[in-house]
Amino acid sequence: MPEGDTVFLTCHRLNEALAGRHLVRGELRHPRLSTVDLAGRVVSEVRPAGKHLLMRFDHGRTLHHHLRMDGSWHLYAPGARWRRPGHQARAVLATAEQVAVGFALHDLRWIPTSRESELVGHLGPDLLSPDWGPDSEAEAVRGLTADPGREIGLALMDQRIMAGVGNLYKTEVCFLLGRSPWTPVAEVDAREAVRLSHELLVRNAWHPEQTTTKSLGRGDQHWVYGRKSCLRCGGPVRRGTQGTPPDSRTTYHCPRCQP
Repeated sequence: MPEGDTVFLTCHRLNEALAGRHLVRGELRHPRLSTVDLAGRVVSEVRPAGKHLLMRFDHGRTLHHHLRMDGSWHLYAPGARWRRPGHQARAVLATAEQVAVGFALHDLRWIPTSRESELVGHLGPDLLSPDWGPDSEAEAVRGLTADPGREIGLALMDQRIMAGVGNLYKTEVCFLLGRSPWTPVAEVDAREAVRLSHELLVRNAWHPEQTTTKSLGRGDQHWVYGRKSCLRCGGPVRRGTQGTPPDSRTTYHCPRCQP
């Protein structure tokens, strides 16, 4: 599932391509929204809310959606061939200059902008919000420590505590904390966990590559995520499952560096 930085960059690129422009084509290929024609409308802005995307239009309407595991947006020149099959397209929004195609989008909703909070109001502080500051950090720390016995890996991915952390950053934050993802929150420096989460997402927000090591070299981007050996000590990385289906996730840790 895309992390918050991926959604942030997607929204930024869509906003640059569409905001302030009239749509010459606007199709929503979803059973509930098939009668909605967006042609002639103006996109006001595209902004993220954690892992949710909010595409706001004139006349006070919002297209809300989620990328989940397989969703993505592509930008094309008019007439260019799409890189994914047409039957996977769920939204086609075109201006005179560019065509934005949303593939495999999930949870599509066409709602009044005034009702956005019904879909994203449950989210904790957004780690990539321009308003992030000491108050946001303190709120996230309070949420993280509210259940001291909870596994830190599960707590980090709880979007109600702070929005934006996915499985990759959860795994790498736990590594940098020197704790396994199964460690109880009470045994972890919660403030440092929040600060690391914010730092890693901000560091990667403006480019598609995701690195937690500050290196973009092939095979050096992550400490343990997706690896067989630890980048720091060279020891074997253990792979396990955390959480309960259908929300369980594969996670990684180094027993030597994360006792």
